[in-house]
Amino acid sequence: MSPRLAGMEAVLPGLAASAPETLPFAPSQEIRAFLLERAAGNVLVYSAGGLEPGVAVARRYLNHRHEAMFPPGPIDAPLFVHERERASVEEAMHVRGTFSRRHLVDEDFEVIPTPGHTPGATAYLWDGGTHRFLFTGDTIHLRDGEWVAAVLASSDRAAYLDSLELIRGLDFDVLVPWAASAGGPFYAVTSRAGARRRIDELIRRVWNGEDG
Repeated sequence: MSPRLAGMEAVLPGLAASAPETLPFAPSQEIRAFLLERAAGNVLVYSAGGLEPGVAVARRYLNHRHEAMFPPGPIDAPLFVHERERASVEEAMHVRGTFSRRHLVDEDFEVIPTPGHTPGATAYLWDGGTHRFLFTGDTIHLRDGEWVAAVLASSDRAAYLDSLELIRGLDFDVLVPWAASAGGPFYAVTSRAGARRRIDELIRRVWNGEDG
């Protein structure tokens, strides 16, 4: 079944998005889950409600524990999270397995721990053929189209800065966060130079004690 017929919208070749869901504690923000159409088995990144039966998913991955507040409906594919997120996530969802290190899955999907926002926050880099998609969760999200951080009172600022430096060195051309401003763009097509320029600005702000 096509993702569009299963309650998802085609975004870019190989990538489909769920309908936006408003964050109850931040009503100016909307979240989405994303389906990666892969020959080795479709992957669902992030969690959001409203998914319908018929979405073929082989594996699911969360960026961080806050997503567990938004179960994806009738999707029962095995769920994988960073080992430091497992206890919190399992209060709401069954976790099939955990990881702690950077690694490749099927040569096209890379799991990259990026602690800071939460201890086990993790980015995912997918080579979709026509684009290289980077899924950053809340570590880098979009506010009215601008790239911003989400440094919480509970976040580890030093680890956050290290993770931003790591992300700065990745090769990607589409940023796909979990959250974005309601009604605004929810992904960003970029160049490598453009991504580095934006991440440099994020590093400067976080280093100076700002939270976004």
